[in-house]
Amino acid sequence: MQTPPTAPLSKSTHRLIILGLILVGWSLLIVLRLIEFQVFAHEELAKKGQRQQQKFEVIEAPRGTILDRAGNYLAISSPSQFAVVDPKRIPDKAIAAGLLARVLNLDAAKLQVAMETVASRRRHNGYLVVDPKVSDEKANELRALNLDWLEIRQGSLRTYPNHDLAAHVIGDVDAEGHGSAGVELKLDKDLTGTPGLRRVNIDVRREGYAAEVSKPPVEGKNIALTIDSELQQVAQEAIASAVTENHADHGSIVAIDPNNGEILALANYPTYDPNERLMAGEKPHGREDLAVVAPYEPGSVFKIITVSAALETTSLTPDTIIPCAGGVLTIFGRTIHDADKHGNLSMADVLAKSSNVGAIRIGMDVGAPNMYEYVRRFGVGQRTGIELPAEAPGMLRPLRRWQATSLASVSFGHEISVTTVQLARIGSVIANGGFLIHPHVVAWKQAPGGPKEIPQFPPPRQVLKPQTVMTMRQLMHRVVLPGGTASHLHLVGYSLAGKTGTAQIFDFSHHVYTHRYNASFMGFAPMNNPSVLVVVTVAGTTGEAGFGAHASGPAFELVASAALRLREVPRDVPEEIEAMEQKQLAERAKQKSREKEPEDADTLASTDLVTPLTDEEMREGTGEDAEPNAPIDGPKTPNFLGKTVKEVVELAAGQGIDVDLWGDGVARAQTIPPGSAIGPGEHVGVRFAR
Repeated sequence: MQTPPTAPLSKSTHRLIILGLILVGWSLLIVLRLIEFQVFAHEELAKKGQRQQQKFEVIEAPRGTILDRAGNYLAISSPSQFAVVDPKRIPDKAIAAGLLARVLNLDAAKLQVAMETVASRRRHNGYLVVDPKVSDEKANELRALNLDWLEIRQGSLRTYPNHDLAAHVIGDVDAEGHGSAGVELKLDKDLTGTPGLRRVNIDVRREGYAAEVSKPPVEGKNIALTIDSELQQVAQEAIASAVTENHADHGSIVAIDPNNGEILALANYPTYDPNERLMAGEKPHGREDLAVVAPYEPGSVFKIITVSAALETTSLTPDTIIPCAGGVLTIFGRTIHDADKHGNLSMADVLAKSSNVGAIRIGMDVGAPNMYEYVRRFGVGQRTGIELPAEAPGMLRPLRRWQATSLASVSFGHEISVTTVQLARIGSVIANGGFLIHPHVVAWKQAPGGPKEIPQFPPPRQVLKPQTVMTMRQLMHRVVLPGGTASHLHLVGYSLAGKTGTAQIFDFSHHVYTHRYNASFMGFAPMNNPSVLVVVTVAGTTGEAGFGAHASGPAFELVASAALRLREVPRDVPEEIEAMEQKQLAERAKQKSREKEPEDADTLASTDLVTPLTDEEMREGTGEDAEPNAPIDGPKTPNFLGKTVKEVVELAAGQGIDVDLWGDGVARAQTIPPGSAIGPGEHVGVRFAR
């Protein structure tokens, strides 16, 4: 029996079946996709949803505070609102600058230059901080302008409550809050801390309405400096006066504890206020830390290395006679002059009177290899490692590159260069007993809630023998005694040792030395147990008033006296000696006023033109009863200052002079000034002190 044939489906039924299959397949795909979304891809899609409804903002970590050695604030941070623009999106920068300047009370011209400068850079961070301190009122006014290239951001404002105090040590920060100079730059990582994260819920217009901190920021480390704010203020005022009164270009001053390398004050002039931000395109003025980054030829201050090397490598002693050839020496076709026509001088007087010819003679005895070795020992040509950026190493040519006249030049401080900080380290070798130390400005660092971190430095390296140091202190003390190049300098109540320097500035364009000077003075006190060493350099001085002791000496006296007072250093000069010294200073001042001015001093081809009191000029003084300009008969008072008891007795006996002696050590004062007449039966009182 045959199955009856099936009737063919109608077209409408066929279409209905196809549509049904499509719908079933589509439904199946939807179900599979739902399973995928709800089961397999749930976590990923949930995260995408959260990202669309939330955003993460970086929470800036509070920058660490900078303090001085007494805990006074030098740099602090506080919350603030920043007005920020993207210069590349600004169609007309002149109009934009004028608009913002009106609202924010800024200089429109400077703002326009800043916008154009940033916009022209190939690489830039996409924005320019127009004003880092915008009030709520002005912020609302700016938002109302509805400018797509303007944004108000929350941030942290760095301020310096003492304005220009220690500006070159502290430094400053840039528009992004990162260090751009000084300790702020050198220790930026320590100060910055670790930023945090904040999760913010946003609506369809991308505006936040709720926030939650997901990762708290970690505050930067607090840093305490070795700077004494009171002494720093004195130093800044002193160097400013030294530069302006001598019509110089600039100057630097460093006060250091020579025993441990702590910088107590470091100042430059001109200076600046780190609160005053530089706009892009503006040229900085007074922001260079000259004491650290600007090396120069030190001149005669450097002779302390020459004499120290001679004491340790030759048979020369302080009493050895050095022929100074009348103050003129020609060597390999080069003529070198002294400011005074010295004949024969003891090595002690070569340093006290700062004879270039004598220093060269001493250097020749030392020899180039030994001289080079001792210059290296004192750290010349090497960075000190101070925690300040861009420190210059100075310059010392390798021995193989020394020329025929190099030994002579180096002997009195030329053909080498040092910074003021390096010169302070050099002087500290004599002041601390013969050790090369590590100058530093950081006392400690401390993370929030953590212990104080004391910086660790390489141990001091001994470079001079103790007996050499003691001799050098005595020789440097003679610099401030009558006949020395700094006899007018004095610290009330304290013994003093130092060295002057007046180096001619080299004109690199014309390859000649000019008659403009780098005038320096280095000194420490008390002489036998130094607590502070001060170096002053004034650059670009002219004339006799621009010589080392005259230009830099007064600043030294101010800073050294303040340092001894602030550090409560016991005075080492008894009051009766102080009274005698004051009397001698007054006598020397009168005598100085009667001296003949040097003839055409600017034409002297000398690199240390400080003119000391000559023996002849010292003998011009008279006793109180003598008539002015009357011829003096009878014995003259010798210069006993700086001599031991034995030396005073021998000198007095040799000239038939009666002396009364008090104390022990070296002669610090005498009742009758050197060169004065001694009346019949009159005794000279000499006071000694250690």
